[in-house]
Amino acid sequence: MIPRKIPAVYMRGGTSNGVFFHAGDLPRDPAMRDALLLRLMGSPDPYGRHADGMGGASLATSKVVLVKRSSRPDCDVEYLFGQVSIDQPVIDWSGNSANLSAAIGPFALQEGLVSPEEGTTTVRVWQANLGERILAHVPVRHGEVVEDGDFMEDGVPFAGAEITLDFCDDRREPILPTGAAQELLEVPGVGTFRVTMITAGAPTVFVKAADIGLSARESTDSFTGEAAILARLEAIRAAAAVRMGLAASMQTATRDRPSTPKIAWVAAPASYRTASGREVAREECDVLARMMSMGSLHHGFTGAGSVALAVAASVPGSVVSEVARTLPAVPTRIGHASGVLAVGAMVSHQPAGWVMENASMSHSARRLMSGWLHIPNSVR
Repeated sequence: MIPRKIPAVYMRGGTSNGVFFHAGDLPRDPAMRDALLLRLMGSPDPYGRHADGMGGASLATSKVVLVKRSSRPDCDVEYLFGQVSIDQPVIDWSGNSANLSAAIGPFALQEGLVSPEEGTTTVRVWQANLGERILAHVPVRHGEVVEDGDFMEDGVPFAGAEITLDFCDDRREPILPTGAAQELLEVPGVGTFRVTMITAGAPTVFVKAADIGLSARESTDSFTGEAAILARLEAIRAAAAVRMGLAASMQTATRDRPSTPKIAWVAAPASYRTASGREVAREECDVLARMMSMGSLHHGFTGAGSVALAVAASVPGSVVSEVARTLPAVPTRIGHASGVLAVGAMVSHQPAGWVMENASMSHSARRLMSGWLHIPNSVR
């Protein structure tokens, strides 16, 4: 029997917002769980406003996170991330939001899942979607999570305390699903494109902006009404999903896993104007990049996608490395629609192929609301 209310916490992590739940408070049956979460978020909403739910009517704010204590000896907590479609009854559990990864540590501390340590508490996190370990370094003062600070990140209007995330690939599995740093991808009815497909951070396909008639300086409203461009990008993404072994067909990739792989296009550094109107100089970034997420141009660049980009930039011969100004052991500064994000990554070449050693980035996070979500009587 589903209760009529359920505890939840609404949090910001990086440039994303999401509703956080204790996994044990939700139905165990995946179908019942997803139906409940969709209704609580207000999806699907044909008006695209999430008027009757907790969703924020954008991809960056239509996310759910399920957290619990971990049974793994090397982790304190684990979480499952769901990207909630706004206009379709779909929750895609195939990827991750590295932005919201920054909120896992604070949530675990504030909800009593992990005991705080004065100064900095390292919360060992298992990312269940992708099967990777994340170390979240959370500032703590007098036993409480520090949320205020002077750390600014583009896409977030207010300063906060810096939370450093270390992404650890303990499995050291090859990150190039086909073994090639660069290859030709044939997209039926669209054309053939030179791409790099990678699984680090989040499954992502990269293509040079010039090869698809774009600049990687597009603004968030660039594709309004541009159905042909959106269809072409989705076709490339879906074809890459099949080539990467993530979907049986392009049709199932579009229908069943709209969140991954991501598709991103890159170009050499150049000056541009952000969504806030700030002028970014060529010298401030090492690569220009834009990304589609769930059929829309992302307002910035996804955190997990940023890991994928930084890793790809470090792999010789990738389409990203050919345009990025990346130096060994130096974070790659990604020029995205909202500003610049620096992500460090280390890779090595093993007998099985290229592997990610680690990646790191910084975000801020804050608890925005905690309380009860009320469940409509129609949900049973």
